[in-house]
Amino acid sequence: MANVLIIDDDVQLCDALSMVVTKMGHEAQSAYTLKRGLSMVDKGEFEVVILDIRLPDGNGLDALPRIKDSKSAPEVIILSGSCDPDGAELAIRSGAWSYIPKPPTMNKIQLPVQRAIDYHQKKRAHRPPVVLKRHGIVGESQAIMACLDTVALAASTDSNVLITGDTGTGKEIFARAIHENSARSDGPFIIVDCAALPENLVESILFGHEKGAFTSADKRSQGVVRQAHNGTLFLDEIGELPMSMQKAFLRVLQDRRFRPVGGVEEVESNFRLVAATNKDLEELVLVWKFRQDLLFRLRTITIDLPSLKDRGRDITIMANSFTESLCKRMKIARKGLTPEFLDALNEYEWPGNVREFLHALESSLAMAGDEAYLSPRHLPVNIRAQMARDSLTSRTLAEAPHPSPDLPDPGHGLDPGSFPTLKDYRAQAMADLEKEYLQRLVSMTEWDIKKACSLSGLSRARLYALLKLHRISRAGSALAEEV
Repeated sequence: MANVLIIDDDVQLCDALSMVVTKMGHEAQSAYTLKRGLSMVDKGEFEVVILDIRLPDGNGLDALPRIKDSKSAPEVIILSGSCDPDGAELAIRSGAWSYIPKPPTMNKIQLPVQRAIDYHQKKRAHRPPVVLKRHGIVGESQAIMACLDTVALAASTDSNVLITGDTGTGKEIFARAIHENSARSDGPFIIVDCAALPENLVESILFGHEKGAFTSADKRSQGVVRQAHNGTLFLDEIGELPMSMQKAFLRVLQDRRFRPVGGVEEVESNFRLVAATNKDLEELVLVWKFRQDLLFRLRTITIDLPSLKDRGRDITIMANSFTESLCKRMKIARKGLTPEFLDALNEYEWPGNVREFLHALESSLAMAGDEAYLSPRHLPVNIRAQMARDSLTSRTLAEAPHPSPDLPDPGHGLDPGSFPTLKDYRAQAMADLEKEYLQRLVSMTEWDIKKACSLSGLSRARLYALLKLHRISRAGSALAEEV
């Protein structure tokens, strides 16, 4: 028997779904607000959460990461009355088990609920313990643990792996972790930065060349593909690989054989491929800048690394861990972290992700000198300046006329289950302000995405993600065309 939580403001639908779940032999509980549902998730143990998107006090998709990161880490089935392809895609990419439009029939809801329950119970009861060499990967959030699960899966196979994520999220570290946990760990780990390959030398660098193959080829050279024999070949920024080489590399992936430049005989290389990119390869396929057949071949296993700001509690864990290791490397006494310093780390957006985070900590340690504790004033000037700017921007938005989240009427008495904490109330207010800002941004720029990115300081990928998160789309699906 499993516990299922239904979070939906439609009381009749909750009653009907509860009846279905009960007839299936499981227990069902209902929450009619997002606040109440999150409280129940935090305190209870649930295998499955059936979650509506549009709730009186917030958007269900906003709460999906928090639900997945709760102690029971339930599977989440999104239930929505709006037929929104963007919302469905975002839900699945955010970790939802499935996305079901309203009104759900008994058959449509019964099967995914049972499958989700079975999967969750087997995952918790029968998953064998895996001792993973993390290779410097620090964090305990649900998002990072899911990535580590996929690392363990990838390490147990010889399949191609595609690692995606924003710049600075640690793609090379994850690639190395796959290698070091695999049966090829004793073999070479060869790194190739595709963005740094000179186009006229790409073939030679990848496949090698014979002496005299071209003007400057004064001796025979072994290419990186052969160097990775019996080991792992890591192609970083695979989206930068020239189109002229993509077809040739596709054949190498299929046969593990190639001919060096100027060579007569083919050479064999038993390598395992791990590729990484911060670009949307599907978008590149649509504009004829990346081969679709190569993309299919690359992403046998995919690991999508989360941005640092989406890793929640990991920031504090990483701050303590990295500070200790940096102090050892710099040969200085271990420094403490003030609560204000940790608050600043958690408030900053970290556009450069883990890479920027590490540099900021190292800079802070250097600026602190002989002081025993790190405080916000030790952070790099650019970070402190941006935080000051953001605080004033937030204040300006807060002072502008806008609807505030509703609070319970004091005349109806105190209901601890419905009155939000200050943190939740502030989060909802900021979400409303963020949505209003984005609506004004795209309206003022007339949906010119490049101009919107320039004005807002957001990356293209981040802007699209926020527009999807807040369900902002242009009439006539212009956003879909831009994507």
